[in-house]
Amino acid sequence: MEAADANGGHRARLRQRLLDAGPAGFHDYELIEYLLALTIPRVDTKPLAKRLLEDFGGIGPLLAEHPDTLRREGLSDATIAALKIAEATALRMLETRIEERPMLSSWDALGDYLHARMAHRRTEEVRVLFLNAKNQLLANEALWQGSVDEASVHVREVIARAIALGATALIIVHNHPSGDPTPSNQDIRLTRDLVEAGRHMKVTVHDHVIVGAAGRTSMRAMGLI
Repeated sequence: MEAADANGGHRARLRQRLLDAGPAGFHDYELIEYLLALTIPRVDTKPLAKRLLEDFGGIGPLLAEHPDTLRREGLSDATIAALKIAEATALRMLETRIEERPMLSSWDALGDYLHARMAHRRTEEVRVLFLNAKNQLLANEALWQGSVDEASVHVREVIARAIALGATALIIVHNHPSGDPTPSNQDIRLTRDLVEAGRHMKVTVHDHVIVGAAGRTSMRAMGLI
């Protein structure tokens, strides 16, 4: 009973700090601790929060982790849902910074969004941002999972989707689960094939961005487009 009362008092103090001053000054473990406390009553969630952050390498990888992996950590679906809604909210906030704005003048905001969305994925995903004539976002779509091998198949898929959407430009993005965002030979080949195919169909390929835990690279900035 005393332990439960102590936990309740600690949570109340965390809540009051959050309401009075906002998230500034909170440690990552305190944010996760509070999320866990929403679904794990009458238990001190600080040790679990610290362990999860250590096991997954930080708050970004933890929130991005697949629910099946989190279940193997002993978390309930209710607790996993609390973590995933925090991730979804953060992504939505970042995504709104790039909507209805010329993409090429919102590069920092785009980079922040892409890093949060893709850098901590354990599997490779290829995403394409389709743009209109003002370089505003028409669609943000994950077109396939896995590597960028079989470039010719993927080029046809991307260009066909651009035409269907009425897009005049695009930015292709994918992640390297290794964490190293250095372009591979396959990445370079896909990009050059896509640029050539887009030229024939009047669809400009502005960039191919590769995202990893260690950072991100722009193939245009590297002179590869």
